[in-house]
Amino acid sequence: MGFFTKLLSGPDQGRGTERTRTAGDLGEDAAARYLEARGFRVLARNWRFHQWELDLICRDRDTVVFVEVKTRRAGSMGAPGEALTRKKQARLIKAASHYLTEHDLWDEPCRFDLASVTDTGRVLTVELEENVFQLDGQRA
Repeated sequence: MGFFTKLLSGPDQGRGTERTRTAGDLGEDAAARYLEARGFRVLARNWRFHQWELDLICRDRDTVVFVEVKTRRAGSMGAPGEALTRKKQARLIKAASHYLTEHDLWDEPCRFDLASVTDTGRVLTVELEENVFQLDGQRA
């Protein structure tokens, strides 16, 4: 296993076997490392409530940040952010509302960010768009 693969594979998966990683898993790992390097603290990954999921939940100073990660291969049709439809936003808002309730965080500022990860086959690049929509579903 090369350095880059090992870097992205995370902790040892045990007994010499390697877990097959999806592009989404690798993209989320890259996004989490990118955010941590920018001073974010990752609170949760792949947080689920019933059928809803939040990719990354972070803290950026005093703000709770719900980060949707979209990974695409370089040259694929459409930008990663195009997959963030109104329907997907509504699901993220429902999940975030449950997270805020469960953790008693309704008095904290929050925002929704989009981490677009592009996989060239050799390098993963991450671009962060902050505050892409509001808790009420409006575009920021």
